[in-house]
This record gives sequence, structure tokens and C-alpha cells, in this order.
Amino acid sequence: MPSRRKDLDHVGAYNFKVEINGVTAGSFKAVDGLSCTIEVIEYQDGEDLKLRKRPGRHKYGDITLKKGYIHNTQLEEWWNNTIQGKYDRRDISIILFDNMTNEICRWDCFECFPKEWKISGLDGKGNDVVTEEISFVVEDVKRS
Repeated sequence: MPSRRKDLDHVGAYNFKVEINGVTAGSFKAVDGLSCTIEVIEYQDGEDLKLRKRPGRHKYGDITLKKGYIHNTQLEEWWNNTIQGKYDRRDISIILFDNMTNEICRWDCFECFPKEWKISGLDGKGNDVVTEEISFVVEDVKRS
């Protein structure tokens, strides 16, 4: 039987941790939106019939953290301060682990601030837990 190479195994999307300013920020059920887009600049020179393209500015997508709702004042205070114009930018790290809890990858998101907050729908007939989502603007991301 051939030996199995662990370096070819896919990484599970469930082993992750979120830190805000270097401190574990609680348990989250999902992180979405970690992305980067590069604008395309189109131009044409003189009589050149070919439309040329080159890379332009890049921007990072907003990240959304999702978790079961618990009364935790840390994110709530950050949100309330932002609404009142007393916002402070913080760094958010998303850390991915393998099945042995070894860190595989880290995305450090810099100069973040909250931009949207919502909770899931409430249903008197259901038995789901209330979930909370908070989205953050991201100015820069470094992968390590």
C-alpha cells in the first residue's frame, strides 16, 4: 500500500482563530471576505488598435466575522465608539491551523474598523441560536 503524503492533504476550513490586536477575540463560527482585487487600467497609444492593460491600485475586501451571539462588550464597545466618531483602528489576524493545531498560515489585516453589524433573524418557532455578524474595513493585509 502506498504511503500517504500529508503535504498533499487539503486543509480543513474549521481550524482557525481570530485575534484582535494580538489577543484572542473569542470563538467565531466563520470568517468571510478575506480577498484582494487589483484594478485594471486600460489605455491605447496613438494609432495602436490594440487596447493595452496594466495593473492599477489594489484594495482589500471587507472581512466579516460570524459567531453565536453572547453578551460580550469588547466588540460592542468598538462598534459603539465607531458610531460616535471615536473610532480606533485595530489589527485583526486570522490564523489557520492544521489538524495537529500547528499554525499553517496567518493573514494579518491592518488598520481595521467596524462598518456593519447585524444579528440573524429571530423565529419563535425555530430552535437555532442567534448569530451575530460584524464586518470590518481592511486597509492592508500581509500573509505569513
